[in-house]
Amino acid sequence: MTETPPQTRAKSHPVLIGLGSFLLAIILLIIFWSWDWFVPLVNSRASAILHRKTTIEHLHVALGRVTTIRVENLKIEQPKTFAQEKNLFAESKELAVSVDVWSYLWHRALHIPLIALTDPKADILARKNGENNYTFTEDGKPAPANEKKTDQASSLPDIGELRITNGALHVRHDPLQADMQMGVETTRPEGNNRGSLRLTAKGRYAQQPITARFVGGTVLSFVADKEPYPVDLFVQNGPTTATLKGDVVHPLTLGGARLKLHFAGPDMSLLYPLTGVPIPRTPAYSIAGTLNYARDHIVFKDFEGKMGTSDIGGTIEVNPHEKPMSVQANLHSKQVNLVDLGGFIGAKPNKTKAEEKAEAKSNTVLPDTPINIPKLNAVNAHVTYRGAHIENQKVPLDNIDAEFFVTDGAIDLKRLNFAVGQGTLASSATLKPDGKLFDTTARIDFARIDLSRIMQATADSKAQGIIGGHMTLKAKGNSIASLMAAGNGGLTLVLDQGGDITAILPNVLGLQLANAVLSALGLPSHTDIRCFIADMPLRNGIVSTNTLLLETGEARTLGKGTINFRTNKLDYALTTRSQKPTIASLPGAFHITGPIKSPTVLPGAEILGRAAAATGLGFVFPPLALLPTIQIGVGDKSLCSRAVQEVNTNPAAGIAPGALSHARGSAGKQKVPSSTKTRTVDDKKAASSQNKKTGQKHMTPAEVRAAWEAKLKK
Repeated sequence: MTETPPQTRAKSHPVLIGLGSFLLAIILLIIFWSWDWFVPLVNSRASAILHRKTTIEHLHVALGRVTTIRVENLKIEQPKTFAQEKNLFAESKELAVSVDVWSYLWHRALHIPLIALTDPKADILARKNGENNYTFTEDGKPAPANEKKTDQASSLPDIGELRITNGALHVRHDPLQADMQMGVETTRPEGNNRGSLRLTAKGRYAQQPITARFVGGTVLSFVADKEPYPVDLFVQNGPTTATLKGDVVHPLTLGGARLKLHFAGPDMSLLYPLTGVPIPRTPAYSIAGTLNYARDHIVFKDFEGKMGTSDIGGTIEVNPHEKPMSVQANLHSKQVNLVDLGGFIGAKPNKTKAEEKAEAKSNTVLPDTPINIPKLNAVNAHVTYRGAHIENQKVPLDNIDAEFFVTDGAIDLKRLNFAVGQGTLASSATLKPDGKLFDTTARIDFARIDLSRIMQATADSKAQGIIGGHMTLKAKGNSIASLMAAGNGGLTLVLDQGGDITAILPNVLGLQLANAVLSALGLPSHTDIRCFIADMPLRNGIVSTNTLLLETGEARTLGKGTINFRTNKLDYALTTRSQKPTIASLPGAFHITGPIKSPTVLPGAEILGRAAAATGLGFVFPPLALLPTIQIGVGDKSLCSRAVQEVNTNPAAGIAPGALSHARGSAGKQKVPSSTKTRTVDDKKAASSQNKKTGQKHMTPAEVRAAWEAKLKK
C-alpha cells in the first residue's frame, strides 16, 4: 500500500479549506441574505433628498433582466414647517418599481415598466403665506426660478404603467379656500384599452361645497404625450355645474385640445373662483361651446346658450400667463332682455328677498351696487357685444352695440349705443380708479328717438313723440347712485309732438303721482303734448333748472326747482297758464316735494282759492341757444323749435317771457325788451289788486293739504 507523502497533504489542505470556506460563505450569504440590511441607508438617502424624515420597514429586490424593487410600509413625514400636522405627508402599504436593467446597460435609457402603489395616502397642504408641504425644499417655499429645471418633460424616465390601488388624497389649499377629500384609482391596460385614471372629490372650494368626478387617461399616458389624452370631468361647485369632455393634444407641450365645455348656474359672478375672470351678477345661465388652448392662451369659442331670457354666444380668449390676466371677448345675442344685463351697470338681477326688502325701504332710486375694484384689477379685458334685438318689459329698444376696455382697473367704455326706430341713444364713459372710488366722465346723446318705440311695451299706451338732447356727468364714486350724488354736468332734453299726455305721464311718473300732477295742472283729461323742454344743470349732486317747459294745445307749464341726489329728495314747483282766450286761466303753482321715490304733490293756496295769482307770470322761457340741440335732436321743423321762437318773440296770452338765459360759453347776455319790463311791473300791480279783490287769506300747510285731499276725492 502506497502512502501519500506528508508534505503533499500539508500543502493541499489550506487551499481546500479556503475554497470550502468561500463556498460555504456564499451559500450562507444566499441562505441568510436580507435586503433589509440596506434599509437604514435607504431611509437616510431618501430623507436627505425629500428634506423630511422618510422610512421604510422592509426592502425586497428581485434581480433579473427586469429587476423589481419593492418596499413595505413607506412613510414620509411632514416637513419642519408643518410638523404640528397630525397626518403624515404620505404613506403607502407597498411601493413596487420595476426597472429594465438590460435597456439601461446597453442603451443608457431608463425604462420603468411599472410603478405600483397599494393603499397610498397623501396630505397636501398650502398656506396663505406661500408655504406648502409639497415643495421639497428646506423651508417649504418654492425654489428660486434659476434652480428650476427648464425642461422637465425631457428629464422624465420612460414609465410604462402607474398603478394605484385604493388611493386617498386630502387637499387643503388656504389661498383657494379649498378643503377636499379625494379618492384615486387606476385601471390596467388591456388590449386596445390603455387604462384610465379615476378621481372622485368632495369637500369645499371657494367657500362652496364641491363634488367632482374625473375619468381620464392614465397619468403616464399624459406624461408620455404620444397620444391625445382623454378627459371626462364633472364638477359641481355650490350651485354651479360644469362638464368637460374630449381630448387634450400633447398636454405637456400645450399642443391643443378638442374639448366640449358646458356650464350652468344661477349667477355667472360665482364663476370667478373657478376661472379667475370677474363677471358681474347675471340671471341663471346655461352655455356650451368648444374649449381649446395653446401655450399662451385658452379659447372658449363658438359657444351658445341662454342667460335669463336672453341668448348669448361668441368667443372668449384668455391669456392666464399675463399679470393681470388678459381677456378678449367678442359676444353677441340674437335677442336680449336688458334686465339680464343689469349687473353690468350696477343693478341687481335675481334679487334676494332680503335685497328686495332693503330696496323697498331705501330712498335711493339709482343702483347703489359698488363696482368691485379688486376684481377689475385682476384682469385686463377688451369686450365687444352686439345684441341684434332688444326686448325689455319696460324699455324695449331695437339693438345694442357696445365696446369697452378694462386696463389696470380703469374702464374705458368706447360706446354703448342703442338703436331706437330711426334714432340713436349713444353713450361713452371713462372710469379711472382713485382709491376706492372711480373718477368718472360720461356722456349720453339722444338723437331722434321714437318715444312710442320706448313705451310700446306698456299696455294700451298711446305715447308718442321724438326725443333729442344730451346728458353729461363728471364725478367720483363707486356706484351709479354715488356718482350722481357727487356729480357735475347736466341734462338737456327735448320731447317733440309728444302725443296724449295721459299716455305719457302715468308711465313716466307712476299712476298715482301722475294723476295728482294732472289734477294739479288743471289740464283737460286728454290733451296733446306739443313740446317738452328740460335744460337742467347738475352741480355737486343737485339738479337745478334753467328751463322746464311743457306746451300743450291749451296751455304752457313751466317748472322751477331742484332734484337733490345727495338726499334723494325733490323740491319742485310747476305753474300752468292758458294760451287761448277761450280757455279760462288755469290755477297757479303747485309743488312736488319729498323723496324722489315717493314724492308728495301739494298745491299752493292760490289754486285752492281759484284765484289766478299774477305773481306766477314772470316765467323764464327756453333760450334761443337751445335751438341747435332741438334741431339736431328732433329735427329743424319740430314744434319745439317753433315754440321756442314764438315764446321769445310773441308770448302767448300776453305773458312776458322774462330774462332769457344765455348759451353756455357765450360772451354776453341777451337784452330784455323794455315792453317786457313794463309788463312785469304791471303784472305785480295786478297781482296786488287781484288779492285785495278776492280777499284771499293766507293758509297754513295743514289747511292746504286738507283742502287738496278733499279736492282729489271729489
